[in-house]
Amino acid sequence: MFEKLQPLAPDAIIGIMALFRQDQDPRKVDLSVGVYQDETGNTPVMACVKRAEQAIFAAQTTKTYVGIAGNAGFNSGMEQLLLGDSHAALADGRIATVQSPGGSGGLCVAGHLIHRATPDARVWLPTPSWPNHFPLLSLAGLELGQYPYYDQAAHAIDFDAMTACFESLGARDIVLLHGCCHNPCGADLTREQWDLLAEIFARRGVTAFVDFAYQGLAEGVDEDAYGARLMAERLPEAVIVGSCSKNFGLYRERVGSVSIVSQTAEASRVVATNLSSVARGIYSMPPDHGAAIVERVLNDPELRALWIDELGEVRNRINGLRQLLVAKLAERDVPRDFSFIGNERGMFSFLGITKEQVVRLREEFHVYMLESSRINLAGINDRNADYVADSIVAVL
Repeated sequence: MFEKLQPLAPDAIIGIMALFRQDQDPRKVDLSVGVYQDETGNTPVMACVKRAEQAIFAAQTTKTYVGIAGNAGFNSGMEQLLLGDSHAALADGRIATVQSPGGSGGLCVAGHLIHRATPDARVWLPTPSWPNHFPLLSLAGLELGQYPYYDQAAHAIDFDAMTACFESLGARDIVLLHGCCHNPCGADLTREQWDLLAEIFARRGVTAFVDFAYQGLAEGVDEDAYGARLMAERLPEAVIVGSCSKNFGLYRERVGSVSIVSQTAEASRVVATNLSSVARGIYSMPPDHGAAIVERVLNDPELRALWIDELGEVRNRINGLRQLLVAKLAERDVPRDFSFIGNERGMFSFLGITKEQVVRLREEFHVYMLESSRINLAGINDRNADYVADSIVAVL
């Protein structure tokens, strides 16, 4: 049955991670893996998460299923986190949410729901985008297109080319937008640009599909939600996928959500039944532990305040590392301007160097990044910042 299968190349990030682990050089630096790391290179468990877990373990009396839609308290908490407590879609009962196995699970469920509702829909992805967007949505049977987003030469969003593309779209087109902390380029839309996109989408009948994987890691929990909340307010329908991997540090617990904003409360009730049906057909029931943690943190005022503080520390550290790398490179009088890195947000940016230079950094200097030159700023710390800067200068 399986004898005709052909071997596939390993995932690019997994392959770089394997090379890094095999490297015995004490100077090695990992700027590839897409997880937050503290000053010691560890991905820590938040104190609010530990306290929530302790309370859950103490009170838990069963391990039975929580239901197809997942943890109801988690779902309502995510709706309020994503849209704010007083959003009209919540007040009008026009949002339906299911818990999913991570943000990837949310994207998968959303893709299958879109295909069920509108088989000839086309989902447009930015160039570049997170590589896993393509298999997750194409496996749902969706037709995919790409729109201009990041100008590699200018190190900036090509907004004119983007909007020109959107002006040609129509009612069966869905545009995927990164809510904040764009992966892989780190260049985020301004509020004015979000406003213009909402106007174009409303006028052209385009549906917004917001992948919101990094809420709280750019400017703040509410500040980062501007675009998602705007699309849910201005458009009759919207798709929002949330993730708790990064902002709660719950990577291995696989905690996410998919929320559909409908035009009416009656339509939302229909969507809710179909969301559950799709989820049932893919994975039956979602895992509970991570969602129970998030529910407790979001609904306990003391734990929520602690989470906001801890998330702020993570955000400030990442933004500080951006400025640190820019300063270290400027000190060395490099033959190009890297100041764009300080203006971007989230963990990722492109260095804008060639594939050959990336390979040389890895093989000669033991500094690891993706061959696209995407780096994870969280891999930099006070101990290796000078070495990273020296290595970059050496290959330029």
